[in-house]
Amino acid sequence: MSLIVLGTVALDSIKTPSGVKPELLGGSASHFCMSARLFNKIHLASVVGQDFPNKHRQFLKKKGIDLTSLIEQEGKTFHWKGEYKKGDFNNAITLKTELGVLMNYTPQVAASQRKIPNVFLANFDPDIQEYFLKLMDKPKFVGMDTMNLWIDIKKKSVKRLIKKVDLFVANDGEACALTGESNLIKAAKHLRSLGPKLIVVKKGENGVLFYSDKFMFSFPAYPVEQVIDPTGAGDTFAGGLMGYLSKSPKITEATLKKAVIYATTLASFNVEGFAMAKTAPLTLAMVHQRMKKLVKFISV
Repeated sequence: MSLIVLGTVALDSIKTPSGVKPELLGGSASHFCMSARLFNKIHLASVVGQDFPNKHRQFLKKKGIDLTSLIEQEGKTFHWKGEYKKGDFNNAITLKTELGVLMNYTPQVAASQRKIPNVFLANFDPDIQEYFLKLMDKPKFVGMDTMNLWIDIKKKSVKRLIKKVDLFVANDGEACALTGESNLIKAAKHLRSLGPKLIVVKKGENGVLFYSDKFMFSFPAYPVEQVIDPTGAGDTFAGGLMGYLSKSPKITEATLKKAVIYATTLASFNVEGFAMAKTAPLTLAMVHQRMKKLVKFISV
């Protein structure tokens, strides 16, 4: 019951009040894999340029990520340069974006991977996400993430694709932008009406809201004392969520609650260091130790 993710693999140059770090390994798929790997065998589908450092490729392999469908094309790897100002970690200031090889990327999937039952479409152009999904052979469970950019410029494509997935993950701003609702519960209900049976709305430091036809719940975020770099926190969350669900024989209310708690815990590690400094060394034992503290916050 392995899991394949389509998303970006990037070189991120990040500036925060804690420092400046050039050309770190980033991208939606990379961050997703770093948490999902704790639960299942993960296959990564993406594209990099000829400038992609071999050390990053070897790093992903050492973490057990299957890179069969990570292709290399002539050109430069997707590069994002951004900054977070003191006191405002919810809004990244984009200083520079070089799409590079993403501009001409057509997803490829090895024949041996087409029957993988669990698929996650991490943040990417929705048309590329849909193309990739068509390459897969009747997956059993499909999850999807997106971002405001695609909602703004390709809303029709996002809505067309959302009908084909089981799980939709978005942050609060994206959920409201896609539905036109200002209330998150109404936004979640609207998203459910578009197709996905399971809706997860990330609220950043305010936690997470889950919605389905049968039940709804909300959990707080884990209280982090010092945020160093929030880049990839949402993708880390999605990796923990989908990773746990992909290995579960049956998806129940209890399973979903545990998956969301895992995801919330993993995202809290992500923000405590630049890029994957805090998520790369993680073991499940380390995650469980923090999870116990989070459960205490939730329990009455």
